[in-house]
Amino acid sequence: MSKYQQPGIGISTGKAKGIIGGIVVLIIVGVLASQSAQIVESGHRGVLLHWNAVDTDSPPLEEGLHFVIPIQDTIVSMEVRTLKFVKATSSASKDLQNVSTEVTVNYSPDPNAVNILFQQVGLQYESRVIQPAVEEVVKQVTANYNAEELITKRPQVKSDIELEITKRLAVYNIDTQVISITDFQFSALFSSAIESKVEAEQKAQKAENDLLRIEVEARQMEQQAKGSAAANIAQAQGEAEAIRIINESLANNPFYLEWLKTQAWDGRLPLVVGDGGTPFITIPVGP
Repeated sequence: MSKYQQPGIGISTGKAKGIIGGIVVLIIVGVLASQSAQIVESGHRGVLLHWNAVDTDSPPLEEGLHFVIPIQDTIVSMEVRTLKFVKATSSASKDLQNVSTEVTVNYSPDPNAVNILFQQVGLQYESRVIQPAVEEVVKQVTANYNAEELITKRPQVKSDIELEITKRLAVYNIDTQVISITDFQFSALFSSAIESKVEAEQKAQKAENDLLRIEVEARQMEQQAKGSAAANIAQAQGEAEAIRIINESLANNPFYLEWLKTQAWDGRLPLVVGDGGTPFITIPVGP
């Protein structure tokens, strides 16, 4: 017994080392056990790495608990929910007008190919792939249209941008869902010129409509005048025909005039009498 140890208390050096070694082993085992059980969160997929190399032979790991070999294997979690990328861009139109717009891309990594995406690009795929694709496509498409067409053909421009972005991201197993483009913004000088042009076109359209209205009204008045003239002619012709018939009747029948007098008499004694007291009946002239 060492002179520095008292009987009944203390432990031997060997026993102390054994206890410490056991504690270390337990710690190591606990760490390894915790590393062997890994969880892939909801809305994510797990990329399995063997010695930091992507295992492309195995599909991405589904949500839930997974057991791997500690130290050798690790799991990288990648979100596969719908994500949003917003980018303000500046470009030039076909007629060299400065154009500013904002593009919003709703996308999601292909759940069945996130291991390939991670191997080719890594976790920073948004800045490495999506951002350059959006910027380049917007510049490329807007250069195919002049500034006025970017306004008048907006649906076609939007369709071209959507198609090209979708194609470029699909190469990296990124699925695009919705691509939104805000209104194209131009320089203050060009915007003022566009407003002046639109105002001039509106005034020209109004003048054309006024001219058309005047022409229609003139034709209507012309037709009304023709109708009125035709009615007057018809009335005159009718009156002339009536006079002709009366004249023929008088010529063929001398008693026709006396018959007309009797037809016009209202049954009352006349106020004017002729010679010898003969009643004189006045025949109304005209209708």
